[in-house]
Amino acid sequence: MRATALLPVLCAALLGTTAWSAHADDLVVNEGQDSIRFTDAACSNEAVLNRIEPAARALFRTASATLQGQRYTACWSVVSSAVVLVYEDGDQGLVPMSKLKVPVDI
Repeated sequence: MRATALLPVLCAALLGTTAWSAHADDLVVNEGQDSIRFTDAACSNEAVLNRIEPAARALFRTASATLQGQRYTACWSVVSSAVVLVYEDGDQGLVPMSKLKVPVDI
């Protein structure tokens, strides 16, 4: 297996601050070579949107994932204490919010 909240609100809660810098527009989850990037851009991928109930589509944001060397497009939304991901191929996944991190640019 690969509630409404906007990314800035989620990030502020995760970081324990209401101050929000332009650098922190995305969140990431990294596990080894695999990564998922969560953005605040509204989900616009038709293949993904067609898999989401019409009433819930406005709650989903854009994500991209690199899993086992393959790139995937997905959309995400917050459900309780996790982020639900819906991929363009129909696969779905849950990521605990505690795993989301602000990316560190080197």
